[in-house]
Amino acid sequence: MNKLQLKGNWNQVKGAIKEKWADLTDDDLLAIEADNDKLIGKIQERYGIRRELAEKQVEEYLKGRGCC
Repeated sequence: MNKLQLKGNWNQVKGAIKEKWADLTDDDLLAIEADNDKLIGKIQERYGIRRELAEKQVEEYLKGRGCC
């Protein structure tokens, strides 16, 4: 995954991301800057899950939104 998958829609997507992963803070979203790897890392950190699971969650989420 890369930054391009989220970048074009970032302002629209970040609100929906906040709804899906409510433990992410506004500061987290600013730090993520539409970067999938950063998003995965923050989800992993906030929810205490393995990276592979965080990657799968993000991939499924993006597919559901038609982002990839």
